[in-house]
Amino acid sequence: MHDDTVPIPRVTDEPEIPTGHGHGHGHRPAEPTTRNVRRLLTWLLLPFAIASVVGVVLLYPTGDTPSPVNGQQQPVRGEVVAAAFGACDGGVQVGTPDPACLVITVRMSDGPAPGREITSRSPNEPSTPRFAVGDKVVMAYAGGDPTVGESYRVVDFQRGLPLAVLAALFAVAILVLGRYQGFAALIALGISFAVLLLFVLPAILSGENPLLVAVAGAGLIMFVALYLTHGLSARTSTAVLGTMISLVLIGVLGALFSAVTKLTGLDEDTALLLGTLGQGLDTRGLLLAGLVIGALGVLDDVTVTQASAVWELRRANPLLTWRELYAAGLRIGRDHVSSAVNTLAMAYAGAALPVLLFSYLSGAGLGTILGSQSIAQEIVRTLVGSIGLVACVPVTTLVAALVASREPAIPEKPRTSSRPRA
Repeated sequence: MHDDTVPIPRVTDEPEIPTGHGHGHGHRPAEPTTRNVRRLLTWLLLPFAIASVVGVVLLYPTGDTPSPVNGQQQPVRGEVVAAAFGACDGGVQVGTPDPACLVITVRMSDGPAPGREITSRSPNEPSTPRFAVGDKVVMAYAGGDPTVGESYRVVDFQRGLPLAVLAALFAVAILVLGRYQGFAALIALGISFAVLLLFVLPAILSGENPLLVAVAGAGLIMFVALYLTHGLSARTSTAVLGTMISLVLIGVLGALFSAVTKLTGLDEDTALLLGTLGQGLDTRGLLLAGLVIGALGVLDDVTVTQASAVWELRRANPLLTWRELYAAGLRIGRDHVSSAVNTLAMAYAGAALPVLLFSYLSGAGLGTILGSQSIAQEIVRTLVGSIGLVACVPVTTLVAALVASREPAIPEKPRTSSRPRA
């Protein structure tokens, strides 16, 4: 009897791996990344790494950080036990609170007189916080008699517990999704904040050039965060290289256009800092430092995504040449950078929302509003950061395509058929 069963080809567990060069006229094993390519990546990154470390060493403040001209104020925690409107001279005011003061009584939890209650008065203005009985507050104690209310100033609410809970939820979410890599990302985040708190802020307050400090600190954060999170590999090195090139471009463009547009960096917060510090500070450099540090996180996201996309394309189709990898990766990058630019613009707009509202209420023309110091500096931040984002996509994709095309392509093993052979 004639057997019409079609034989099923045997599938082995050891697929042949094409080279990935040319168009695959053969099935030789893929050549590993050549030592020359790895050596080239090392030599390209080494100057940036050395410059970051040397910059941190040279700019690290060796003296004491300047103190506020009005002296250090000790934070004191307490709980509001009474709150009412009253006369600012200590008398009692009945009826409308205007122009009264907000009078609150606080029982101190720590500080120079724990357990004692003091009464504090502050003008009843639209900017005055509203405190109620039971609120946990923070007061500033500048010295003097610790038993009188005039020695204290209620400055804010206590937010330690809710912030700690939110941070714990964030850490749990990262660990559940990322597991080991998520744990490494949390460690890298901690190191990033340590660099900011132990180097960037003290160095700027000590009078060092804020832009140089930001570039050195951002470079150190970038190397530590990316390699710790994603491992030592050619893929990570490609992302690091793209990020560093874009940071340099952002720094150069930011310095150029802040000078051309005559930005001073003297907004309300900076003026308050100068008043507290009591000495001069490079406010334009401070503006550029914020630009570099603010763009670093978005650049990391784009460059790592681009490098990963190219490697996954290579894994999915080992026959792609570097030109085909570059073209496919660039198509992915266009979509990514479009959304990233919008994200960056909205982030800056959200931070400057009070300024935008004030400018809108002023009744000035659009040109006047956009040309004002507060709005113009946000425009420069957004556009310069966006140019850096746009530039990092083709640079990172090109390097990734050249390197990935020379790495072994390891496709997923095909599933072995469970059907019986004829």
